[in-house]
Amino acid sequence: MTVYLNHAFHYETENLVRLFFPNDKITVQNEAPPEGTLPLITTLITPEENSRRIFVSAAFSGFYAEDAKTIDISAESPEDAEKTLERALAVCLYGVLVKLTGRKQPWGILTGVRPIKLFRRLTEQYGEARAKDYFQRELLVSEEKTRLSAVTEKYEKKVLALSQPRSFSLYVSIPFCPSRCSYCSFVSQTIENAGKLIEPYFALLCQELAATAEIAAACNLRLESVYIGGGTPTTLSASQLNTLIAEIRRHFAMETCREFTIEAGRPDTIDREKLEAIAEGGVDRISINPQTLNDDILKVIGRKHSAAETIEAFALAREVGFRHINMDLIAGLPTETPDSFVHTLNRICELSPESVTVHTLSMKRSSRLTLQGRELDTAKESPAAEMLRYGEKKLTQEGYHPYYLYRQTRMEGNLENVGWSKEGFDGLYNIFVMDETHTILGCGAGAVSKLKKPLSESLERIFNYKYPYEYINGFEELLRRKERVKTFYAELAEYLSQICL
Repeated sequence: MTVYLNHAFHYETENLVRLFFPNDKITVQNEAPPEGTLPLITTLITPEENSRRIFVSAAFSGFYAEDAKTIDISAESPEDAEKTLERALAVCLYGVLVKLTGRKQPWGILTGVRPIKLFRRLTEQYGEARAKDYFQRELLVSEEKTRLSAVTEKYEKKVLALSQPRSFSLYVSIPFCPSRCSYCSFVSQTIENAGKLIEPYFALLCQELAATAEIAAACNLRLESVYIGGGTPTTLSASQLNTLIAEIRRHFAMETCREFTIEAGRPDTIDREKLEAIAEGGVDRISINPQTLNDDILKVIGRKHSAAETIEAFALAREVGFRHINMDLIAGLPTETPDSFVHTLNRICELSPESVTVHTLSMKRSSRLTLQGRELDTAKESPAAEMLRYGEKKLTQEGYHPYYLYRQTRMEGNLENVGWSKEGFDGLYNIFVMDETHTILGCGAGAVSKLKKPLSESLERIFNYKYPYEYINGFEELLRRKERVKTFYAELAEYLSQICL
């Protein structure tokens, strides 16, 4: 598909088109294409006296639609005029794409991953009523998603208040899995292919943790949460898990830590010895992630365990003593139907975990499903939308509330991921990282340290090497990069002294 434009809103235009055509190859260009090019989407902005004329058209085989409008920007600053034009162009293009596909988007013209952050900013500026009105009237967000945003924002706000100017959270990456799920686009490696790297990787990870803790202490940072993710951290042995947790506790100042999470995501990697090692280390939150409790779907997505094993792993975690267990589900998995999703969620609710995260399938470019060419249906509402509606109704009835929400590119039905929890069990790290509340120090392959300037939107990133072999080979350079954390906070010293009590 070709998108022809003559303005600076390349990124915004491409992303909006991609909402309707998530798996198409989209070429964006400033030069007029040859006559007869199909399919072709055109978006043009033409200057006029004190105004700009917007023209949008979509030409497909057997279909043509267009729209145009004139926007008066005479009374606006250059910055405000740009925002007005960007939104007006998006609304115009959205209308043409709805005519083309016959399908509205639940999040309207929003393409960003953090709609709750935007809703919070609008609420703080104008109040909740006007924020809701802006979402629906100006951004074309559905009433259903606007309501969900308002509820989620209230719960997020309570957690955000816990963060201080020098707060940070720690992320630790264990990029290994027993097998690769067909929908996965993470940098995790299967044990079969990369098992020999685990020991050298683990040894260097412990060194990076010690170095990172030293940097955090030198910068006088306050630890709020720890999250060990992956991959599947429980691919490590019980002894390695015990060592990893002990290293974190030995090097970091844990007195202020409010939450310590380990993903025990794959039931086929969980046993009593590992769970006891995790519990004895003082981890207070684990995540057991079935994704689905339908055995036929588990086979399709490449999982090497059964639904029964998930339930057994959950019962074992309870027996060992865990009192905050999260479970992840994915709506829209291949071959899944609304009925099979209902079966999974009802069974999960019978187990009564403290939190449930309902993801929507995201078809990333590097996932095996996408590489196999699976297409998404843009001609009607995705079945995943029905699944999420049931999830919201059922989880609310069971006493859960939405505490964080985010979106990804190429999501089935252009929907969202929502974390649901019982009162007092909101996942703190999930909120901190998605809201970009404070600094995140990342350790391990694929981890990203995000340095946050307090009371601003400024965020600086330090990337670790993505793959375990790169991490091992480039370890000294990785530590050198992380020294930037010290200079970052040194540069902020005067700024922080003015805002800290």
